[in-house]
Amino acid sequence: DYELCEEWGHLYPVPREDLINLHREHLLHLLEMGDMEKALQLLQRIEDPGICLAISEQSLDQSPNLAASHFLADYLTGHFYANLTTARRNEIQALYMGSKVLLTLPELSRVNYFHLSSRPLLMLEQLLMNMKVDWVAVAVQSLHQLLAGQEIGFTVEDIDNLLSKYAEKALNFPFALKEKRS
Repeated sequence: DYELCEEWGHLYPVPREDLINLHREHLLHLLEMGDMEKALQLLQRIEDPGICLAISEQSLDQSPNLAASHFLADYLTGHFYANLTTARRNEIQALYMGSKVLLTLPELSRVNYFHLSSRPLLMLEQLLMNMKVDWVAVAVQSLHQLLAGQEIGFTVEDIDNLLSKYAEKALNFPFALKEKRS
């Protein structure tokens, strides 16, 4: 049905908003089905870059599943980096990094942290509070690689400060030592 509507749009004038809605729904359908290749082909077929940007951003704003969010964030930063405001660029890159971190976690645990996918530092903090130190190690390594040469609102130093803060808390003892009496 989507392809038929797309063909119709080539033959007859269709209002811009209707065209955006059609392509957005088609894109979200393809991403839900896990067909990233066809989703990429759909985006490449759209000739107007403004429409393509609107479709990609609106699709991302509808909070699709993890793989779809990762795909859309990657596509937007790869193709429309210069067209995005600094705040939006940071938001999308944080979502990309958060989804990348989520992909390093065991599959059954991802659902517990999905709501933090746009806030990678908060996700790390939550993992630390849940004593998932092994997961944090993999996530930190992944973030260090992704942050190389990027400006997205937080830095490697912010990650190191967070780790230092929790390492310090782990060494605090909640009781006082008794003095030995002679």
